[in-house]
Amino acid sequence: MASTSLSGIGVFAGSAVAPAVVVERVDADAVKEIEFADAGASRELATSALTAVAEHLTKRAEATSGHAQEVLQATAGLATDRGLVKAVGKKADAGAGPVEAVRAAVADYAAKLEKIGGYMAERVTDLMDIRDRAVAQLAGLPQPGVPDFEGEAVIVADDLAPADTATLDPARVLAVVTEKGGPTSHTAILCAQLGIPAVVRASGAGEITSGTVVGVDGEHGVVLVEPTADEQAGLIERARVRAEALAAAVGKGETSDGHRVQLLVNLGGAEEAEKVAAAHSAEDDPIEGIGLFRTEFLYLGRSDAPSVEEQTETYRRVLAAFAGKKVVFRTLDAGSDKPLKFTEKIEEDNPALGVRGIRMCQRNEQLLRDQLEAIAAGYKAVVESDLPGAAETLLWVMAPMVADADEADWFFGLAHEYGIEHAGVMIETPAAAIRSGVVLKNGSFGSLGTNDLTQYTMAADRLLGDLAALNSPWQPAVLDMISAAVSGTENPIGVCGEAGGDPLLALVLTGIGVKSLSMAAPKVPAVRFALSLHTHAQCVELAEVARSARTATAAREAVLAKVDPKLAALVS
Repeated sequence: MASTSLSGIGVFAGSAVAPAVVVERVDADAVKEIEFADAGASRELATSALTAVAEHLTKRAEATSGHAQEVLQATAGLATDRGLVKAVGKKADAGAGPVEAVRAAVADYAAKLEKIGGYMAERVTDLMDIRDRAVAQLAGLPQPGVPDFEGEAVIVADDLAPADTATLDPARVLAVVTEKGGPTSHTAILCAQLGIPAVVRASGAGEITSGTVVGVDGEHGVVLVEPTADEQAGLIERARVRAEALAAAVGKGETSDGHRVQLLVNLGGAEEAEKVAAAHSAEDDPIEGIGLFRTEFLYLGRSDAPSVEEQTETYRRVLAAFAGKKVVFRTLDAGSDKPLKFTEKIEEDNPALGVRGIRMCQRNEQLLRDQLEAIAAGYKAVVESDLPGAAETLLWVMAPMVADADEADWFFGLAHEYGIEHAGVMIETPAAAIRSGVVLKNGSFGSLGTNDLTQYTMAADRLLGDLAALNSPWQPAVLDMISAAVSGTENPIGVCGEAGGDPLLALVLTGIGVKSLSMAAPKVPAVRFALSLHTHAQCVELAEVARSARTATAAREAVLAKVDPKLAALVS
C-alpha cells in the first residue's frame, strides 16, 4: 500500500521512523462556562487562572536551561502581562464569565499581535497555549500538552507550544511534525538545540492519528504517513549513514587545506553552557567557544531587573565552563516580542522596527551599565582563577540591532568604560551591513544575525510560511549583503544566525570570508564534516556560484551540484 507524502519546511536535518503521538489541545471554544457569583468573582477567577498558568510555566522553566528556559520564562510573563490581565478584567466587568473573559480577551489580544506582524505575531502561538491552559484550569480539565507514551515516537501537533517543545526527551522523541509554525519559530529553534529532526508547516499533518507510523525527513521537509517497508528502510539507512559520516569528522573547524573557521555555539543559560562544554570536551569533538550567548533569559518574566551580583555569578559560570576559549555575550536584546515589566511600555505599530535591542538600552542606560559591569566582573573572576587555561579566556561583547555608527560608538564607549576590550555589534540590518566599515571603525568585530538580516533585506516576515522562499538566507541578495559586510571592514565578521548551521551554506559563508560560524550544538558535526571535505579555494568558488544564481533555490542547487559527493549524499 502506497504511503501519503506531506511537504513542509525542514528545520533540523535527520530522518526517523516511529509511531505518531498526537498532541491533543484543549478545545477552549467548546468548554462550558463555570458558575460565578458576580463580575468581581468572574474577574478574580479568570486572573487567578492566568496566575496559576504563569506559576506552572515558571516551575517548568526552573527545570530547564538555555533557550528553553528563556522561552518558558517569556511565556510565563505573557500570562500575567498587564495588558492581557486588564483586558480580561474589562470582559468580566462587562458581564462575561471567567471562561469567556479569558477566551474573548485572548482573541482580541491575538488579533492585535497578528495585525502588528513580525515578532509580535510569533507570540500568538504562546498566547493560545496560555488561553488553553487557563481555560483548562478554570474547568478542572487536565493541562494540555504532549500525552504520556511508551517507547519512541514522532510528535505531531497543529502547532507545538514552546512549553511542550522545551521539555521533549530527544532519546524518545525521534522527530517533530507540525502543521503550522515557521523555520525560525520557538519550536524550530528548540528542536535544533535538542537535536530532534523537525518539519513545520506540513500541510495535512492534522489528519495524522496517534499510532500511525510516520517517517520524517528533516533535511527536505518531507513527512511520509504509513511509509512502505522500503521507505522505512531508506529512512533508517539514511540516519545510519548520517551518523557514521558525522562521527568521522573530528577536530576543530577547518577546510581540507587547513583554512581555519571557528565553530562556536549559540547558548542562553549558565546550566546549558556547563552541559554543552562537558559534552564536547574531547579533543576529537571540541566546541571552540560561544558565538552567541543570549543574556535576556536573566531578565524575562521578572518584575524587576536582576542585580549586578546575580548577573556576575551567571556570567562567571558561563566563562568558567568555557575557560581558555572565546565567549561572545550579546547584551540585552529586549523590546518587541520580549517586553520587560520594569521598563517603560511603548505602544508601537511595528515593534520589529521599533525600540528594541540597543535602542531600548539607550532609553534605559543603567540596565546596560549594570550588565557590562557584571560581565566584566565575571570575566575578571575567571581569568584570575586557577581553572586550566583561564588566563587565555577571550571575552567579546556585542550589542544587538545596531543600525548606524552613532549607536555603535555609544555602545563601544560604554563597553570600554568597563574595561571590555573586544566590543562589537550584531549586523542584523542592511544599513549596518553595507556600512560595516563605518559602523565597526571603533569596534573589534561584527556578527551576522542572518535571521533578521534576511527578513529585512527581503522585506519578508520570517514568521510567514507563505514567504519561506523569499525569506531564505540562500537568497543571492542576502549573500551579497553578507559579502558587503565582510569586505567593508578589516574587523573579523562571524555568523550567529541559523545560516551558520547549514553545512552547505557554511561552505558559501566561508568562501565569502566569515571567520566563525555559530549554531545550535547538535549542528556542529555536520558543518565540521562539510568543511573537512573542501579546500578554501573550493569554498570561494562555491560562494561565487551561489551569488551569481538567479534565485535562492537555484543558488542551493548549483552549490549542491559542485560539493563533494559524500556531503551531497548527506544533504540531498
